[in-house]
Amino acid sequence: MKPHHCLVPMALAMLLGACASTRVEPPPPAAAPAAFKEGGTWQRAAATEPVPDAWWTLFKDPVLDGLQGRLVIGNETLKQAVAAVANARAIYDASRDVTLPSLSATLGATRSASATGSGTGNSPTAQNPSNSVSLIATASWETDLWGRLAQAVEGARATLQASSNDLSAARLSAQALLTQTYFSLRTADAQLALLARTAAGYQRALDLTQARYQGGVAGRTDVLQAQTQLKTAQAQAADLRAQRAQFEHAVAVLLGVPPSELGLAAQATLPASPVVPTLLPATLLERRPDIAAAQRRVASAYAQIGVADAAFFPDLTLSASAGFRNTALAGLVSAPNLLWSLGPSLTAAIFDGGQRKLASAQARIAADQATATYRQTVLTALQEVEDNLVLADQLQQESQLQAEALEAAQRNLEITLDQYRGGTVSYLNVVTAQTAALTSESSLLTVRNRQLAAVNQLLKNIAGRWQPV
Repeated sequence: MKPHHCLVPMALAMLLGACASTRVEPPPPAAAPAAFKEGGTWQRAAATEPVPDAWWTLFKDPVLDGLQGRLVIGNETLKQAVAAVANARAIYDASRDVTLPSLSATLGATRSASATGSGTGNSPTAQNPSNSVSLIATASWETDLWGRLAQAVEGARATLQASSNDLSAARLSAQALLTQTYFSLRTADAQLALLARTAAGYQRALDLTQARYQGGVAGRTDVLQAQTQLKTAQAQAADLRAQRAQFEHAVAVLLGVPPSELGLAAQATLPASPVVPTLLPATLLERRPDIAAAQRRVASAYAQIGVADAAFFPDLTLSASAGFRNTALAGLVSAPNLLWSLGPSLTAAIFDGGQRKLASAQARIAADQATATYRQTVLTALQEVEDNLVLADQLQQESQLQAEALEAAQRNLEITLDQYRGGTVSYLNVVTAQTAALTSESSLLTVRNRQLAAVNQLLKNIAGRWQPV
């Protein structure tokens, strides 16, 4: 075939490519509301910011800081996410390599003979065996007329970005879970310290009641009530010690170590909760890695539509080969033994039983699913922020009210004990006052733990640190 004849199919295919497009644009990003319902003003960020590190340092707890440093090294869930990113990167690199020309070389040798019909009586006779030695290089390149390879690369890149965002989201979730588990452990320590103080007070009340009973001033029921209070507090402490051990085990597993290898000293105080600002940075959609991952999966799904649609058009491949062939290895590489070939090939599927239509329909359905998942992820993120905004605000007020209730309960207990010593009230009044004081202080610790949890989740939900105003 003459060279200009070889160019005819190529020119025709390129002309068709200019008239067809397999690219399908994804829908626009989900719209953000103008403002949060529970406070703060929403504003679109000017640029995407990375997920910041060490946001938990706002709680100013050195032990927590040390645990967070160990988390990113030992956590097995994060190691799985790192492996997923590496796998997505390998797929992306492989998709890019497909767009490049391929080159191969073959060195082969054969010895063959064939029968002929020129013998006597029409019986075949064998030819003398012949040798053939060849050295051939072959190059080929699939021209991406319809954008199939380019969109496959685009989809692989989007998947890689989604995997990277998944890693950031997994790291953020693990950090938030570790923080909350640590706060629960510290709350158990504070509750145990409270029960220890309460049990000591109950013991003193029991001693007082026994002395009054022996003196004939109090009845046997007073002693039994005092014993009941003391034993109940001791039983609650036993249950709390079990809970505390379980929280410590959970922290160990998050760090990637056996529970037997981690021990955290008791600390009966809770860290102070950072003040929630009246204005949050309006970067939720840009900064949350789970939203970014969902958006990139939408882009990948729409790229797959282009890949599926490109299968309706023919593939054009340019190929060339050159080499040498001789009957012996000696003198193989020489001009008389040179051979070469050059030309395009156009391949199109004529009948496939509807497989291409089915693949295109499936790609569009997958894109619709990815879009719905993305929009739901945005809605869930907005709900989480709203929930924790109202929790952080209301729990701050509840904590103040509960502290006032505790102060009143402690003062009432002091007065009631003085009255009991003076014989003006029964021991039932003391039991009631003791129960109220214990319940109030325990409730205050619970509210503070919930407040820390709400702020911790709010930090996680906005994917990082805020600047106090």
